[in-house]
Amino acid sequence: MEPKKKLINSADTCVDEALCGLVRASGGLCLLKGHRAVLRSDLDHLRGKVALLSGGGSGHEPAHGGYVGAGMLSAAVAGGVFASPPPASILAAILSLHSAGASGVLLIVKNYTGDRLNFGLAAEQARNHRVAVDMLIVAEDCAFEQPSKAGRRGLCGTVFIHKLAGALAEEGCSLDQIVSKMTEVLKGIGTLGVSLSPCSVPGCLPSFELPPGEMELGLGIHGEPGVKRSKVATADEVVKMMIDHMTNPDSQSHLPVQSGDRFVVCVNNLGALSCLEMAVITRAAIVSLESRGVIVARVMSGSFMTSLEMAGVSLTLMKVDQETLRLFDAKTSACAWPNISSVSVSGRSYITDSPAMSTRPQEDTHSEGPLSPVMCKVLEKVCSTLLEKQEELNALDRAAGDGDCGNTHAQAAKAFQEWLRHHVVPGCPGQLLSVLAGLVQEKMGGSSGALYSLFLTAAAGHVTERRSNAAAWATAMHAGAQAMRRYGGADPGDRTMLDALCPAVDELMKLTSATPGGEMTVLQNAVQKAVTGAESTRDLTARAGRASYIAAERVTMPDPGAVAVAAIFKAVLQSLEEQTSA
Repeated sequence: MEPKKKLINSADTCVDEALCGLVRASGGLCLLKGHRAVLRSDLDHLRGKVALLSGGGSGHEPAHGGYVGAGMLSAAVAGGVFASPPPASILAAILSLHSAGASGVLLIVKNYTGDRLNFGLAAEQARNHRVAVDMLIVAEDCAFEQPSKAGRRGLCGTVFIHKLAGALAEEGCSLDQIVSKMTEVLKGIGTLGVSLSPCSVPGCLPSFELPPGEMELGLGIHGEPGVKRSKVATADEVVKMMIDHMTNPDSQSHLPVQSGDRFVVCVNNLGALSCLEMAVITRAAIVSLESRGVIVARVMSGSFMTSLEMAGVSLTLMKVDQETLRLFDAKTSACAWPNISSVSVSGRSYITDSPAMSTRPQEDTHSEGPLSPVMCKVLEKVCSTLLEKQEELNALDRAAGDGDCGNTHAQAAKAFQEWLRHHVVPGCPGQLLSVLAGLVQEKMGGSSGALYSLFLTAAAGHVTERRSNAAAWATAMHAGAQAMRRYGGADPGDRTMLDALCPAVDELMKLTSATPGGEMTVLQNAVQKAVTGAESTRDLTARAGRASYIAAERVTMPDPGAVAVAAIFKAVLQSLEEQTSA
């Protein structure tokens, strides 16, 4: 097995290059020369205030460098991937903050042995330099029912402490006050992670193996396996399992949650979940907590403390009161802190009313008119023709598309037939065209549905009950074709339905100046132009639509969209001829 591919230059340089990328892109940050330490570039603002320093192994980005800024961390020190930073770099960062005039330095440390040792050593060395230093250990992991002597791990709840402590420091609180308040807040924070995959340190094999269809519950952020393995379930089931585990009173590391409690929720992407999955999980978390009577005050959803490319998520819950929420909502310039609304999530009306104006003309009530029987018979003929042509169109589409052109046209035909069974055909042609536009938009789907809906919608405004002569119909067809060209981006010659439609419409435009009585001849010629246009697409290179992605030499059949348009024109002509001869 080879190490997983990563888009880096080398395993040796990726940490330094990543820190450089973060700092170069963020005007408020700078690097401490000779160390993997990110500092605020406006350190003079720290004079007389407590400075906050955190850090840990790399691979958890945006933690911790992304949380450096006014209102959060003053500096962050990075180690190698999943490796604690060296004491010399931690001390250098502490002394830089002290030299800037900070009244004291608070070290915010995740509960891992390496971090405790290295930050602890740097703290002792700093005290020898007469720096006021204190250390706050974050240990909020809810995975283990009986934690070992090492205690609970520090996870994404650390980011909440960055934020709250940062707000207190910005307000001028003393070192002792911040430590005291954060120690109390930590009692109400819990985190649990679940993953569908392991992760791999650059240049190394995955940290553990997870068979397909299984997930790991209660894992840490350094690729270590969790406490329980189970079959992958739905997002709702996984979130329920996580919250049940976190709040189980039988566990020594559980988070007490009671109905009526207010919580801030962090839905943290461990690295490789899509934004869509994250949104689904976020909804599930809100719903699950509210079903337990919890008031969800705020939600942050995104990547806040990752584990390289792990396809997983962690949930962090923090019990809050009004004062904690005030600190949570305080402004920060840290680039990785999200722009969160200060409106409570629970209790907010989040669905707005649709506009009173109808957006579904197929549901409007219409009255019949003299043209209704004629248009009804034409429409029925078009439907039966498209259903007859279903397999032929599918076969043509398989040569240059996904083979469903006949199916989509049949869907539209069936939708028209169903509508006809329960509605009268309006006397106003424009109203009928609007109805058909609504039906194809809703039932046909894909780009074909959008194109036909565009055509019918644009045409609808040009024919009314009073203005329904041949010239008006020709103008309407022209307007429809122009709308297709304008929004679809294709032109005649691009091997699309326009190769049948446009020549036919051009012929129909002769109706605007034709002498009375010659209408059927013009229509017959238009149908012939559509058929010829469709046939000509055999020799055209597709420049628009899905067929444009297929090698030209493989496309030798006529375009199915153009064939469908020609069939529709022919059906209209046949129906009108049958009705005039009857």
